Amino acid sequence: MEARGYDRRLAAGVVAVGGTLAALIPPSAILVIYGIIVEQSVAKLLMAGLVPGVISIIVYLVVITVVVKMKPGLAPLEPSTTFGEKLRALPQVSGVFAVVGVILGGIYLGWMTPTESAGVATAIILCMALWKRIGLGDFRDGLLDTVRTTVMIFMVIWGVMIFVRFLAFTGLPGEVTEWVTGLDMPRWAIMAGIIVMYLLLGMILDGLGMMMLTLPVVFPAVTALGYDPIWFGILLVKLIEVGVVTPPVGLNCYVVSGIRPDIPLQSVFRGVTPFLVGEIVIIGIILAFPELILFLPELMG
Repeated sequence: MEARGYDRRLAAGVVAVGGTLAALIPPSAILVIYGIIVEQSVAKLLMAGLVPGVISIIVYLVVITVVVKMKPGLAPLEPSTTFGEKLRALPQVSGVFAVVGVILGGIYLGWMTPTESAGVATAIILCMALWKRIGLGDFRDGLLDTVRTTVMIFMVIWGVMIFVRFLAFTGLPGEVTEWVTGLDMPRWAIMAGIIVMYLLLGMILDGLGMMMLTLPVVFPAVTALGYDPIWFGILLVKLIEVGVVTPPVGLNCYVVSGIRPDIPLQSVFRGVTPFLVGEIVIIGIILAFPELILFLPELMG
């Protein structure tokens, strides 16, 4: 983007916000962890994240368009490409489409469980790597990174399970659920309070930390109010996405600034600011139209 004359703040903001989509669009590790913690179908959660993920992309594109229309100098016009040129460029990313297609298609059609689809997708990636003649060093680094990530995820899950068991012994989740359901308030007002709580927590905690600390207590109260657990999982992930791009602990913004130390952290946060308006719109759509999230999981039966 810099080589094409894009404004640095806009470019940094696009990278930081675009990085949040990995938490929502399948395959999503954080949705898998959510499903394990609250004992919900991982397959349905992954399918539920598809539509709001596409909505998020559309809203981001609208935000970029509006910002550039207001300030054309932020992103100079590039020479247009023909439809044929675009089609000829698709094979370069065919591997990505193949992997995502296997995961989503296999799960949705009932041919594979999430675990089996992950194994098949891994086999496809391995074949692609061998076809590209991956070096032994790169192969070893990939295996080590996979082991580190897997161990981290399982340690988090084990910690949460132990935490949930101890909370169950104390009876705290039940007491909180009774207190919340006994409030003389409409359930939408209680949900609004939960959303504000997560937005504030997102400013100081990472996504996994928020889920570990709050879900054992918040989730029983949410389901007792009559909210769908799959729908709430998607809403929670979207709130986590907002948290990783908001100060003071906007993890994605720190990563962008860390990779490019010449771009001040303040500039990254400024580049993200217009997208926060879009995030509010997306959260509003999720709240107003829950059927957009639930219709794909419901088709799975």
